[in-house]
Amino acid sequence: MADLDLPQGPEPTYDKIVAGYHTFHYAHDFELEWGGTLPGFDIAWESWGEPNAAFDNVVLVHTGLSASSHAHSQPDNPNPGWWEGFIGPGAAIDTDRYWVLCTNLIGGCYGSTGPSSPNPNTGEPWATDFPIVTVKDMIRAQLLMLDHLGVKRLHASVGASLGGMQSLMVAALAPERVDRIASISACMRSYPQAIALRFMQRQAVMKDADWNEGRYYGRSFPHRGMKVARGIGTITYRSGPEWQKRFGRTREEGVPRLDADFQVESYLAHQGEKFCLQYDANSYLYISKAMDLFDLEPENGLGGPTINDIQCPSLVIGVTSDILFPVRQQRELAEALRKAGSEVSYLEIDAPYGHDTFLIERETVGDAVKAHLERES
Repeated sequence: MADLDLPQGPEPTYDKIVAGYHTFHYAHDFELEWGGTLPGFDIAWESWGEPNAAFDNVVLVHTGLSASSHAHSQPDNPNPGWWEGFIGPGAAIDTDRYWVLCTNLIGGCYGSTGPSSPNPNTGEPWATDFPIVTVKDMIRAQLLMLDHLGVKRLHASVGASLGGMQSLMVAALAPERVDRIASISACMRSYPQAIALRFMQRQAVMKDADWNEGRYYGRSFPHRGMKVARGIGTITYRSGPEWQKRFGRTREEGVPRLDADFQVESYLAHQGEKFCLQYDANSYLYISKAMDLFDLEPENGLGGPTINDIQCPSLVIGVTSDILFPVRQQRELAEALRKAGSEVSYLEIDAPYGHDTFLIERETVGDAVKAHLERES
C-alpha cells in the first residue's frame, strides 16, 4: 500500500517553510554556558499583530525541537504555520490584542545560526565545531533580540515541549521581564527515559557512515540515520491507543516481509522520509542535546536559575497519553511552581494524540491558553 493510502488522522504541520522572516544580527562575541564562543549570531524571527505604544502587549511563542519561526501565515509567507490555528484575530493568541513573536533557535537551521551556518573563522560550515548550546543560551540570545526590538517586558511567554522548557527558562532567568507563562507538555528537568530516547536518536544519525563526523555538507546527507532517528521520535510523539484505532494490525497485501509491512510501519517510514528532506542532521543533534541538559530543579547544583526564581502566574498543561513527557512531570512542575510562590493553573487533557496533542487539540489547548493570556493580572 502506498504512503498516500494510509489511514488519515490529525497531523501537525511539519513542512519545511523557510521564507519571509526577519533576521536579528548580534555582532559581538556570545559566550555560551558550557564554554565556547559564537563570534556573533543571527536569529530568524517573525511577528503577527502590532505592538502597542508601551510595547507591553508582546507574546513570545517558543518552538519545539525542529520548528521554524513560521508559527503562522503572514504576508511575506502565506503558507500555514506550525501553530496556524492557535494564532490570529480572536484566536487563542489573539493578534488583535498582542504582538506575537516567534524565533528559530540558535543551533537551528531555519535562518538562525547553527551547525550548517558558515564559521566566520573558516568560511566553511561549523559542522561539529559548533559549540554546545543550552536552553539558557537560546533564551539569552532571544532576550538580546527583544532588547534590539525595544521590548523590555513580555505579556506572556508560551511554548510546548522544548518550547515549554524555554517559557520556564525565560521566567527563571529574567523574572522581571515576564508577566505570565504557559508551559505545555514540558517538564522542570529532563528525565533519564527521555535522555535515553534522544541518545538513541543521535546514535542513529552518528552511526550513519554518511554523517562523516558531522562534515557531510556538500557530500552525501546521512539520510538513513535521520530516517531511523525520526521514526524513534515519531513513536514518542503519538500514542498506542491512537494507532490502534487508526492502523490496527492492518498489513500490506502478500507474504510478510522484514521491511515496512504493517500500516503503522509504513506510517513511520513515511514520516521519517519527509523529515530527512526538511531538517539538518547536526541541528537535530545539538538541539536534542540542549533538551537533555535542561534542569531547573532547585537543587541541581548548576548555580544558575531554578524553578524557585519563577514568580509570575503560570499555566501548566499535560496530556495523559504523552509518553515523551509523561503527565506526572507536569504535575511535578505545577507543584514546584506553587511551592516557589507562582499562582498556577493546571490542566490535564485526556486525548489520544500523545505528545503531539499541543499541535492538534486547538479547542482544548487553545481555550486554556487564551484564558490565561487574557486573565486580569
